[in-house]
Amino acid sequence: MTLKKTAIGAAVAAIAAGAATSAFAQGGRGGGAPQAPVELPPERLVPAESTIDPEYNAPETSWGHPVIEGHWTTDDMRGVNATRNAKYAAGEESLDEADFLARAQSQERGRTGAEDTETFLRNEWGTRTFGFNSLVVEPATGTYPGTTPASAQLRNTYQGFGGTFGSGPFHEFTDFSLYDRCIARGLNNGTSAAIYGNGVIIAQSPTSVAITYEMIHETRVIPLDSRPHLSPELKQWTGNGRGYWEGDTLVIETMGFDPRINVGQATPSDQMKTTERIRRVDDQMIEYRITYEDPISLNAPYTMRVMWTTEPGYYVWEYSCHEGNGAVGHSLSGERAWERNVAEAIVNGTPVPVRGDVYGAPPDGSEIVDVNTGAIIIE
Repeated sequence: MTLKKTAIGAAVAAIAAGAATSAFAQGGRGGGAPQAPVELPPERLVPAESTIDPEYNAPETSWGHPVIEGHWTTDDMRGVNATRNAKYAAGEESLDEADFLARAQSQERGRTGAEDTETFLRNEWGTRTFGFNSLVVEPATGTYPGTTPASAQLRNTYQGFGGTFGSGPFHEFTDFSLYDRCIARGLNNGTSAAIYGNGVIIAQSPTSVAITYEMIHETRVIPLDSRPHLSPELKQWTGNGRGYWEGDTLVIETMGFDPRINVGQATPSDQMKTTERIRRVDDQMIEYRITYEDPISLNAPYTMRVMWTTEPGYYVWEYSCHEGNGAVGHSLSGERAWERNVAEAIVNGTPVPVRGDVYGAPPDGSEIVDVNTGAIIIE
């Protein structure tokens, strides 16, 4: 499960000596030549999972359940690939020392870069480095089992909107994704690290547990009183979960997912079921595992493991999605402006403007504005 002590010692020695293993450090988004090594803080010198005491016992609430409440984040998972690198065999869940050093260097460089140079698109980075090979832990190969043609058919039926992840056209509100409209991200919250907004708030009572995800601020209230699941006809963005304690682990079984939003890698059928296992393993760490099962949409079940951790001074503030959301209004107004330009071009006999790809390179001659200085750069 963790790197061998000899590998950890080699990693520490390599860092201390400034050895060439730091050349494995990842570069920027486009890759490129290895960057100069950075000094690693003590918490990145060994895999974070190796510091977990296997005899750890979580504190208990006044009614006897393990304490899992608090503000947590998946920021420490940034840089952990969803699936396993092909160089590792099935069952190898940990990186070797060179790859661990590369990840530690990359994460520390990202964290300091976010603090010192990044502006409005600042990434959120954690302070630890885990040595996990992948987020997927079952099957043992660390790979996704893949989705079925039925999943694709469900996606085409229920998820036709591309929104701002596409290039339009934008005619009405429903042309936009649930994410664009600040409605939901679904159960995929908390299973990896996005650019920001990776907070998870847990609140507990004797009869329920509430889990709030920072981005889009969705909250799930999980009853612990053995009540049955809702009628299969009722669908919800995060499904309807029912929980129980199995020793020191909170188990949540969820079904009844709305097919308009993905669950894991698949568009859920009415047979999608997830089983989450939430266990506090350290004062500052929760191990979160989720198993996805759907005989219609998935070729086979699979399980992911993510660590929810605390960070120094970390607190989840309100994610005011609607209040700061310009995606829908700006896209609709931009679409109307483009339509007017097309109409004018037809009347004037001039070339009709071509719809651009917002995710591609800008056309030659485009005005590019530096959002930091307001300066217009002409290409």
